[in-house]
Amino acid sequence: MPNKDNHLIEESILPTTQNQRTLGSMGYTYIWICMAVIVATFSLGAAGISGLNLATVAMIIFLANLTLGLVMLLTADIGTEHGLSFAVFLRAPFGTFGTHLPALMRGVVASGWFGVQTYLGALALNGIFSYLTGFDNWIAWYVIFAILQITNTAMGFQAVEKLARYSAPAILIVSIWMYYTVEGIAQVKGINIWTFAGSQDIDMAILFVANMSWWSTLAVDIPNITRYLKTTPGEKKFLKRNKNTLIAQFIALPVTQAWIAVIGAVSFIAAGDWNPVNVIQENGTGLTLLILLVLVTLAQWSTNTTANLIPAALTFINALAPRLNYVGGIILAGMVGTLLMPWNLLNELFTFLGLAGSALSAVGGIMICDYFVIRKRQLNVPDLYNEDGQYKYFKGVNPAGIIALIVGASFALNNLNYAYVYGFPIAGIVYYVLMKIWILKIYPQAEFDNPSQEKYLATSVGKSWNYSGGKFKRK
Repeated sequence: MPNKDNHLIEESILPTTQNQRTLGSMGYTYIWICMAVIVATFSLGAAGISGLNLATVAMIIFLANLTLGLVMLLTADIGTEHGLSFAVFLRAPFGTFGTHLPALMRGVVASGWFGVQTYLGALALNGIFSYLTGFDNWIAWYVIFAILQITNTAMGFQAVEKLARYSAPAILIVSIWMYYTVEGIAQVKGINIWTFAGSQDIDMAILFVANMSWWSTLAVDIPNITRYLKTTPGEKKFLKRNKNTLIAQFIALPVTQAWIAVIGAVSFIAAGDWNPVNVIQENGTGLTLLILLVLVTLAQWSTNTTANLIPAALTFINALAPRLNYVGGIILAGMVGTLLMPWNLLNELFTFLGLAGSALSAVGGIMICDYFVIRKRQLNVPDLYNEDGQYKYFKGVNPAGIIALIVGASFALNNLNYAYVYGFPIAGIVYYVLMKIWILKIYPQAEFDNPSQEKYLATSVGKSWNYSGGKFKRK
């Protein structure tokens, strides 16, 4: 059992062992399909169609997400190799206390997203049931929908995976129906969706980077999910070790994201509204509204569990361990998301996403530099949970990580249109320089000073980190 006197240890943020990794390639793919199909994704297509044709918009969004898949492939290895969550890994580049700055940034963003998507789902549910029964109270639906999602997530990762497994096919079927419905509205109005292009001046490079920023938050904390992926113990080849991520991140994500954005674009073309749920509701009947109910409920629900509630909960647990457990973390994430007043936050959604994506792009650069360049994927995992270990640095803070984050995020925030292009590499470079010329000379790092694959790797050498009796052992 975790040591109740150690604020770095709580059962849900311990490394996952091989027998806890039950998520296969298709399960991970279903999760990504569900995560890509959210109401807000429709807006991506509308943003592009205001100045570009539909084929170009789809291509840009596809390529942007394909590129982001490369970043995710790198950060995913933190989970598949060591079984570590995002916030715990950040103790290496930021320190055992410094981790809370970037981790809680991500936690609050995830909570905010939970609130926004729950609110959008509640509005749709309220509109549908108001039509069918006359009951009109979105607040009641918000509470009901939030409780259902929190309960499902609190039941554990297998419950989340099961929901995605059944939701993904249903969501895709309904999305096809939705596409033909809004395209039919365009046809009735005599509009050719493939030749339509708005009059605004759209920079394709800005649209590309903006779409990369869309999932930049999940790109940094993808270890929260990949720590549950099945791996082959002893597999040293990178792509084979991470093979269960490939279909999801390089096919499911870019294809599904582009497809849903296309539906949003067609909805905008047909009715001047990027949200096809609104468009179909205005033109729908009872059966149509019931079909919409399936899409909206499943899409928001399945996304919120994996992309928002779990990441937020783990960052809060990391900050409040051992007093906060997994269930408590999930509940807290839901409460924070609600306290952020998503009904107001939605009006500033793109500003919120831009600021969050800019800051977290810097975190991604630091993570990859630390994990691949500085430590060569080797980690002294027991010390990540040791209050007086090597990751304590200066009173629990690694100055190199904090400074690099501030510099990278500042460049990104001052160049919002190209935030990812600035924040990611600049933060990584600043971190590398500061570690080399300063931190590594003052604070010894075992895996850097005396590298050993047998001692500081896990899956690659057929081992996993086990915590028992107050000690870590590799089995």
